[in-house]
Amino acid sequence: MADQEERVPVMQQVLDNPFLLLFLGITVPTVLYIVWGVMEVANIAVAR
Repeated sequence: MADQEERVPVMQQVLDNPFLLLFLGITVPTVLYIVWGVMEVANIAVAR
């Protein structure tokens, strides 16, 4: 059994990839900020 390769967990593969972390660190806040801004604009009352 010692000859079998251990599978690396998916979360460890994600955390070991600095470029994926950089991409997620830029993309997730940007998307959330855009969604927040759209929600704020949608809540503005229409002038009459």
